[in-house]
Amino acid sequence: MRIVDIRETAVPLNSTLANSSIDFSEMTTSVVAVITDVKRSGKPVCGFAFNSTGRYACGAQMRARFIPRILKAPPDSLLDDAGNNFAPEKILAVMLQNEKSGGHSERSVGIGTIEVAVWDAVAKIADKPLHRLLAERFNGGKIAAKVFCYVGGGWYAPGKTTKDLQDEMRRHLNAGYTMVKMKVGGMPLADDLARVETVKSILPAGALLAVDANSKFDRAAALSYARGLEPFALRWFEEPCDPLDFALLAEIAGVYGPPLSTGENLFSTQDVENLVRFGGLKPERNDVIQIDPPQAYGIGQYARTLEMLKRHGWPRRCMFPHGGNQMSLAIAAGFGLGGAESYPGVFGDFGGFADDARIEDGFISLSDRPGIGFEGQARLNKIMRELVDN
Repeated sequence: MRIVDIRETAVPLNSTLANSSIDFSEMTTSVVAVITDVKRSGKPVCGFAFNSTGRYACGAQMRARFIPRILKAPPDSLLDDAGNNFAPEKILAVMLQNEKSGGHSERSVGIGTIEVAVWDAVAKIADKPLHRLLAERFNGGKIAAKVFCYVGGGWYAPGKTTKDLQDEMRRHLNAGYTMVKMKVGGMPLADDLARVETVKSILPAGALLAVDANSKFDRAAALSYARGLEPFALRWFEEPCDPLDFALLAEIAGVYGPPLSTGENLFSTQDVENLVRFGGLKPERNDVIQIDPPQAYGIGQYARTLEMLKRHGWPRRCMFPHGGNQMSLAIAAGFGLGGAESYPGVFGDFGGFADDARIEDGFISLSDRPGIGFEGQARLNKIMRELVDN
């Protein structure tokens, strides 16, 4: 049993959407295929992944360092102890050989994307959905049938009106979501507060609203927004400041009563430990940590991060992985996390879930497709298969 090849390509997202800090017009993502010599139905088993959204394609590091290290390793050294499947933790260790400590984001995205593709292959070889495999290994065999799922929206777009924003949120509610998230920070404070108010006004009883500032604010703006947003009793106020400014985050947490969230721009276990040590977040306030596992060394490292968070008193219900894709959904289900996010129809072929996925009362049911389940996304699966078939 061996890995025959690992291939990568960069694909543009083709999106004109914008948050408070960036737009996605130039954004690309790396798609990875891990090709094995294991056969199913006469075809090689291939694991797939992509590096989530919000970071550019990172194929140069993959091709120069991480892929060659895996392909040069003795094939038996990459297998589990029984020799029946690949061992993602061993493959991660091979990719990290000769890498200096620190500077995690320079390599964590490339490594994590390959590592998640390996997990896709491992689950397919085991003939299990990835969420089931992860539950067996990391969650005491507690296999979820469905997962809470909120929808991210409320983007800024040229010519978008308040009515357009309300119509967008109504579509999400009609699709079965019970929690929606919208962007703030791309307009003056008064205008943004008016946008939040107009979305709150259409939410039915029991529905929740969160806002995301995408790390836009300096101290003065962050505190002003905290004061302005507090009366809305939001589910959370996301990334109000620079993701590494733990002192400012702690100051905001000291004056803002409702929950806060952050973490999608942290790329190592140590970064996240510094967050919970110094950032002022509290699990008892239902604050949320939103690591993106494919961008943070992958699933095995995420498991170690969860163990660290457990030691600091953080339950898994406070974890909502960033991403809004099949990977984050499988991870949320497998580890028994608080929920997953969804980005339907906003990142080209890379947003959302399987074509037959349905949301009901805020929950998404899980499929039995082996692996991550990209094969249920026809357009994305076509992009991934072209890496192998061509």
